[in-house]
Amino acid sequence: MQRVVIIDYGSGNLRSAAKALERAAVMRGVDAAVTVTNEADTVRAADRLVLPGVGAFTDCWHGLNALPGVVDAMTEAVRRNGRPFLGICVGMQLLATRGREYGSTPGLDWIPGEVVALAPEDRHLKVPHMGWNELIPQQPDHPLLAGLPNAPHGYFVHSYHLRADDARDVLAVTDYGGPVVAMVGRGTVAGTQFHPEKSQATGLHLLGNFLEWSP
Repeated sequence: MQRVVIIDYGSGNLRSAAKALERAAVMRGVDAAVTVTNEADTVRAADRLVLPGVGAFTDCWHGLNALPGVVDAMTEAVRRNGRPFLGICVGMQLLATRGREYGSTPGLDWIPGEVVALAPEDRHLKVPHMGWNELIPQQPDHPLLAGLPNAPHGYFVHSYHLRADDARDVLAVTDYGGPVVAMVGRGTVAGTQFHPEKSQATGLHLLGNFLEWSP
């Protein structure tokens, strides 16, 4: 049985994420136990890791680092032991080198780049960006994108976005007054700016891909 661990650092739709992962596992026939935890030992022993996040980059970063040993356990599991990792919304943004919300705050630096404010070219578009937008694959052969329907849509709620240094790390974008990164990936690490747990069939399919992903 796979041990799928959702990291609880006081930010994120934990119950929604857990229920969506459990449903995706049933739909795919994957034998998985989904656990929500803030314990480093549980994180270290995970087969797959999920880091949700809502709110400000700085608050999420400090909340994550306030958990004793959890960042080190994440690093050991993902960077050393090759466990698949999925960041969601601000959980994806924390993969960046730094965030520019309320000054400059360091991130995990697993996906080189920085998190900057949305600045749509169309001044009539509101920030935060809230609602359904099409996902436009940039790396269509990536396993997390396999089998998605034509013109898939995800549900977004955000005011900042990750600007990746390397275009090869961008798996999908969306259009919100210009291209906005919707998914990133490098090695065993991936992230979605949209919320797969709120994105209905597309989100469940992507979470199923994550549960079957063997990078």
